[in-house]
Amino acid sequence: MSKQGANALQKGHPLSLRRRIETSQTLARMLAAVAGSYLAFCQRTTRWQTEGLEDLRAALHDGPVLLVMWHERSIMGALHWPVADGPLSSLFDASPIGRVSGALQRRVGLHPMEMSRNASNRAASRTVLKRVRDGISIGMTGDGPLGPPLQVKNAPLEWARVMGAPVFCYAFATTRGRRLNSWDRMLLPYPFGRGAIVFARFQGGIPRKPATDSLERLRDDMCRFMNATTARADALRDLPRNDGGQPN
Repeated sequence: MSKQGANALQKGHPLSLRRRIETSQTLARMLAAVAGSYLAFCQRTTRWQTEGLEDLRAALHDGPVLLVMWHERSIMGALHWPVADGPLSSLFDASPIGRVSGALQRRVGLHPMEMSRNASNRAASRTVLKRVRDGISIGMTGDGPLGPPLQVKNAPLEWARVMGAPVFCYAFATTRGRRLNSWDRMLLPYPFGRGAIVFARFQGGIPRKPATDSLERLRDDMCRFMNATTARADALRDLPRNDGGQPN
């Protein structure tokens, strides 16, 4: 626990759970172990359909990619990434859900990267580019850690431009689950259902120096593509099971 947290306890002011998670990596790891065990159980007991995984694997054979997803569909992303085909470094912040998410990503073999909300875009881009030069793909939520939901922020557009790598969108859907009472209405899966996993490659061009109007068109294009990928996962979830099987 941090010095600030220890001082607060000594003064008789117990920290909230939120603050404890923000200041304690040990607690974040413990919660990640519980969450990871539950999500892994959902993963094993769900009958999954997959689409686009081979396209993603083929792209990873040539180098790293940028993976984007809506925050509401991100909870299973670490379990669905094909770790054997290439490392992934997902971004997270110091919020409670971010800290737990980062710890969970480490548990499944990913390389999470904590991003400070106070860091400049240039400093963040340098950090991302170093990972990319090391052959590590980058994963992030298109609407960021705080929303507004389903609105593409500047970061995925900026890093797609700087990386010059293929951009893939990820979404999952399941017949058994619930929406959490959070800003993004995150989808939490339940076990023993049918599910779908979709990876789709974004075909829109990412110019190195886009003009303001072309940047806004690109934002709209990516938003529509991410919504279409999510809708495809929802539709695939309801189809009879094919030979897609579980992701490796």
